[in-house]
Amino acid sequence: MPPIIAPSVLASDFANLQSEAEMLNRSQADWFHIDIMDGRFVPNISFGLPVQAAIKKHAQKPLDVHLMIVEPQLYIEDFRKAGADIITVHYEACPHLHRVIQQIKLTGAKAGVALNPHTPVSVLEDIIADIDLVCLMSVNPGFGGQKFIENTYAKIEKLKTMIVAQGSSALIEIDGGVNQENAPKLMKSGADVLVAGSFVFTAADPEKTIADLKNIAY
Repeated sequence: MPPIIAPSVLASDFANLQSEAEMLNRSQADWFHIDIMDGRFVPNISFGLPVQAAIKKHAQKPLDVHLMIVEPQLYIEDFRKAGADIITVHYEACPHLHRVIQQIKLTGAKAGVALNPHTPVSVLEDIIADIDLVCLMSVNPGFGGQKFIENTYAKIEKLKTMIVAQGSSALIEIDGGVNQENAPKLMKSGADVLVAGSFVFTAADPEKTIADLKNIAY
């Protein structure tokens, strides 16, 4: 199966969000990846509900919303109303993770859990059957353009083994430092979804770059 490609709008030209959204609509991208940062959970602030809602007006593909915020449970319904189709929260930000997953599902959105690079996949063993997506951070969250963390491949393999063993349908998403060079190995390791930000939006031809990722040989 070809990968699901989810370009990260965080790396786009914010002064031209409509044209960037239209480019993604024309491209072979499958999802819009939306990074929400609060300056507390991660050392950066991106954008919030009004910008996500503005993107939704022009997006013709699902919004994959990644909440890098503290107390995400306070805002789940708001992000759903602003157009989120998939809502991913961080394990590290949710002391009552199962409750938050159920909260997301009650809105009708798909539920994802993100893990920081230092967090082992084993923490999801008791909840993997209840979630739709696991986002493995392959850089430290907060800023784009970081170097890919090589241990990610081993984490993907461990997570895939857990998913298969429990009969879960969770997709494995990789976020951070994804490019043409590491994408084949990521897919061989068991990844399903590739998030690419600066690699796509700084390319001379973003649509071709997305197509090349979509049709990666592995």
